[in-house]
Amino acid sequence: MAGQEHVRVWDRFVRLFHWALVLSFGVAYASTSSIGWLHKGFGYAALALVAARLVWGFVGSPHARFASFVPGPAKLLRYLGATLRAREPRHLGHNPAGAVMIIFLLLAVATLGLTGWMLTLDAFWGNALVEAVHATTAEATLVAAGVHVLANLYASLRHRENLVWAMVTGQKARRPAAPESMPATTPTLP
Repeated sequence: MAGQEHVRVWDRFVRLFHWALVLSFGVAYASTSSIGWLHKGFGYAALALVAARLVWGFVGSPHARFASFVPGPAKLLRYLGATLRAREPRHLGHNPAGAVMIIFLLLAVATLGLTGWMLTLDAFWGNALVEAVHATTAEATLVAAGVHVLANLYASLRHRENLVWAMVTGQKARRPAAPESMPATTPTLP
């Protein structure tokens, strides 16, 4: 991508939110064996981050706003179909499948924070259902995060751009997305 013009896609808030959420979830998940201040503190931090991201999804920069990237069912199905045929277009912002994953992860982390908080209350202390929802959601979130990473690695190879680095710098190449009727470029691997 040397010599290509770059454009800012992910603003500073989105990038800091992303990596802070990775850290918060990771530490909270890794500290489940001793449900102490570390687990609770990072769990509450993750919940606060999600709350801030929800606000930013309505007032933030153009690519951060939910209205700019959350797809309807038809758009998502078209994108998934194109992906199965290896003809998915490149998106400057989130692609439809990535957008759905983001919404799922936000809801999952919010569910973790809410159920974790509920377990500190007398009314829900030791409640098997709330504990099960909390534990199952934690595992589902971990699996979804793994899928998210793999999908980004696939898209990085498929469209010849480093999406992880883009989430660090906030910038992507300004080349146009491949039309849905044409196959996206496929990199040749050595």
